[in-house]
Amino acid sequence: MATILGGIYDVYRDLLDNKSDQRVKGWFLMSSPLPTLCICLTYVYIVKVLGPKLMENRKPFELKRVLIYYNLFQVIFSTWLFYEASVSGWLNHYSLKCQPVDYSLSPLAVRMVHGCWWYYISKFSEFFDTFFFVMRKKFDHVSTLHVIHHGIMPMSVWFGVKFTPGGHSTFFGFLNTFVHVVMYSYYLVAALGERYQRYLWWKKYLTAIQMVQFVLVMAHAFQLLFIDCDYPKAFVWFIGMHALMFYFLFSKFYKQTYKQSKQQKNQNGVKVPASKFGKVAICFAGQSELYDDHAPTKQLRNSYTTSRLKNRAYVNRTDD
Repeated sequence: MATILGGIYDVYRDLLDNKSDQRVKGWFLMSSPLPTLCICLTYVYIVKVLGPKLMENRKPFELKRVLIYYNLFQVIFSTWLFYEASVSGWLNHYSLKCQPVDYSLSPLAVRMVHGCWWYYISKFSEFFDTFFFVMRKKFDHVSTLHVIHHGIMPMSVWFGVKFTPGGHSTFFGFLNTFVHVVMYSYYLVAALGERYQRYLWWKKYLTAIQMVQFVLVMAHAFQLLFIDCDYPKAFVWFIGMHALMFYFLFSKFYKQTYKQSKQQKNQNGVKVPASKFGKVAICFAGQSELYDDHAPTKQLRNSYTTSRLKNRAYVNRTDD
C-alpha cells in the first residue's frame, strides 16, 4: 500500500514539477492546487453555512457605496483583462481554428501568461459578489448555480495557468472578461439607485449573453477533436465540458427565472419569484406601515433569518 501511495505521489510531483509550464514556477498559489482547493471550499462554507448563521439575528448591511466602488473596480479590472487577452493574442495573431501554446519567453507569450494569472486572481475577487449577498441577507441570490459557478472557477482556471497559460483554451477567458464588463456595468448602474432603474430593462439578456458565451466556447473547443492541432486534447475536453455544464445550468436558471416567474403575480400585479416556501404574497396598504414597529406581523419560518415582514403577509406552502 505504501508503495502504491508513494508511486502516486511521485507521479503527482513529476506532473507539477516537470510537466507544467516552468514560467509560472514559484508564482503565488501556483506551486500546488491544494491552496486553491482549500480557498474554494472555504468560500462555499462561508456563503452556505457560516455567513447565514452570523447574519441570522443581524440587520442587513447597507452597502450602497461599497457596491458602487466594487462594481466599478470589476468593470475596470475586466476591461483591462479583456484588453490584455486581445493584444496578447486574440485580436492580434491568434487563430480561431488552432492555436498551440507558445511556451517561449517572447514578450507577447509572457504577457499572455501574466494575463492568464491575473484572470485566475480575478476569480477570487468575484467571491465578493456572494459575500455581499450574504451581508445584505439576499439569500435567495445565493443559488446552487451561483455557488457552483463562483466556487469551481478558480480551481478550473488554476489548471489552465499551471499547464497551458496561452493558446486555444484562453478563448474562454477572452469571452468571459468581455461578458463581465457588460455584467458588472449592469450591476454598477443598479447600485446607483432607483433613479437609474429605467436603464436596466436588459437584465434578462445578461443570462442570454452568458449562454451564447458557453455555446461559442464549446464550439471553439470541440473543433479540435476533428482537426490536427498541437494542443492537449485533455484540455479540449476540460474546457468544452465545463462550458457544456454551465450552459445547461444557466439555461435552467433562465427558464425558471424569466419564463415560469411570469405566471406568478400577486393581486397588485407585482411579480413574486418562486421559492422554497411555495407561493408567497405580501400585501400592504402603505409604505410607512411596512416599517411601523407597532404594525401586526407574522413570522416567516424555515428561513435563514428571523427578520419579519410588517403589516399583512401570508405564506401558502406547496409541495411542488
